[in-house]
Amino acid sequence: MPGFVRTVVVTRLASGGRAMIFAGRALREIFRPPFEFQETARQVYELGWRSLPLIAAAGYAVGIVMSMHTRASLERFGAEALVPAVLALALVRETGPLVVGLLVSGRVGAGVGAELGAMKVTEQIDALEAVAVDSFKFLVVTRVVACMIAMPILTAVMNITGIIGGWTAESAVSGMPFETYFRTAFSLVQFTDYVPGTLKTMVFGFIIAVTASYLGVHTSGGTQGVGYAATRSVVTASILMIAANVVLVRLIFFIFPGTAE
Repeated sequence: MPGFVRTVVVTRLASGGRAMIFAGRALREIFRPPFEFQETARQVYELGWRSLPLIAAAGYAVGIVMSMHTRASLERFGAEALVPAVLALALVRETGPLVVGLLVSGRVGAGVGAELGAMKVTEQIDALEAVAVDSFKFLVVTRVVACMIAMPILTAVMNITGIIGGWTAESAVSGMPFETYFRTAFSLVQFTDYVPGTLKTMVFGFIIAVTASYLGVHTSGGTQGVGYAATRSVVTASILMIAANVVLVRLIFFIFPGTAE
């Protein structure tokens, strides 16, 4: 039994080491020519634009739910007027980036893992290499860059639709005008509240794309392996992203002390 455990641990550590080397190579290749602008733009459309309806709908629903819960809590202290500001701060600082990361991990992570996995088992990646195309640059780096570009945009959409959803719920209860709600919502939100969360989503995008790409290009076992790669992409990317969020929040508090207030 100890030998089996040792074998499993060594295998996991070796796999983690290969993944780290893969991530380091992806980060390095982002800044090295040639730059696949056309393919990157296509991936921004596929990964970002096609995710927009999901993010907008989720943001609206999250805003409504958060507004109802926030109002129920603040009513105990007679601070109902702070509902818009508290909602906006919660969305911009943490809820928006994290929810977007999890949603994109589910949609994009599974898609990238399955797509690259299918290309691997059908030897399309080998075919690209045979015609002198850098498959890593064309397939992996373009998706990493596209995901890093799309995530801040999707987070901004989530924040706006979430605030609109909050206004919908608040308007139904108190009849607060749209202009008053938005002016109150952004009365406490500072530039240092928005920037860290936006930059954090770029890290989330990198984690999601690299994880899904790594599992995709290392797929084996035919169609069953493709499904396994898609599932593992979602689970692994979500876990890594949540763990990274803990570190990033601590780092943000250190670099931007005002956000901890």
